[in-house]
Amino acid sequence: MNKNTLNRRRVLGGMGLGLLALGLPMSAARAADAPWPQRAINFIVPFPAGGPVDTSARFVTKPLGEKWGQSAVVDNRAGAGGIVAARHAVKEKPDGYSFFFPAIHHAVLPSLRKDLGYDIQADFEPVGSVARFPIILVAHPSLPVKDIKELISYAKENPGKVSFSSSGTGGGTHLAGELFNKLAGVKLLHIPYRGSAPAMQDLVGGQVQLMFADAPSALPFIKSGHVKALGVGNPERSVLAQDVPTIAEAGVKGYEAYSWTGLMAPKGTPQAIVKKLNHDLVAVLNDPAVGPAMAAAGAEPMPGTPEDFARFLDNEIKKWAQVIQEAGIKIE
Repeated sequence: MNKNTLNRRRVLGGMGLGLLALGLPMSAARAADAPWPQRAINFIVPFPAGGPVDTSARFVTKPLGEKWGQSAVVDNRAGAGGIVAARHAVKEKPDGYSFFFPAIHHAVLPSLRKDLGYDIQADFEPVGSVARFPIILVAHPSLPVKDIKELISYAKENPGKVSFSSSGTGGGTHLAGELFNKLAGVKLLHIPYRGSAPAMQDLVGGQVQLMFADAPSALPFIKSGHVKALGVGNPERSVLAQDVPTIAEAGVKGYEAYSWTGLMAPKGTPQAIVKKLNHDLVAVLNDPAVGPAMAAAGAEPMPGTPEDFARFLDNEIKKWAQVIQEAGIKIE
């Protein structure tokens, strides 16, 4: 063995010992330098397949997977209004291969439950907002009002006699109604149901007079004439119902209520991965083909930075906490 060969072996051996001293095998060191992602990525969705959050998740995960050349797996973990999925997601390794789609429920739950088992702000890294689902205030045709101003006058003249249905106590459509009560100075009577479908069914049947309904539930009945649209909770008119004024512009100043979903990572996920995912997510949401497809499913793209989403989530938590407290909402 010549002297040069011996020296090379000593150098390589020294590198190997250095990596072992750091607790890193040489294969791990090479993997650390490899571009992300190198394998399938898991996206945890807190609701069943076919719902608005799941549908929006699939609109973005499929093109993301294609962009990366890796499988993007949608993992539906429904239960307890989003708690089951969040508890599962918070235990995932922060290695850039597991992400979570929170929804408006996760901004509301901290004010309704003290036993969540996770902290949506402290235990997760915001990646970005994904989609907004407009909430439309619809009325049964028999209600003798044609707009928001007439509804407010009628409700004040008939306190406690005008009812609105929702998909359940403490949900987004319930809180949208309580926010309306607060800002409009009225007292609409809340009638909770187990889901949007039965709530809409009783509105169409005339058992209740109003519903703050998510767009996918409301639009077919608006088009058929079974209900009439009075206002939309978006900050600006929705592309899904451009002829319907916002509730704010129709007379309830400061009103803003809609459902939404975003994307988060377990706390400790490398910032380089968070930034890369946000960059690619925004590109997908800005794709001219994605917006119309999401709109057809009742959703609107809502791209933004991780910082934008962190601020948005904080504002949502504070806003709904105040509404819940003032309305005395409790989950039994």
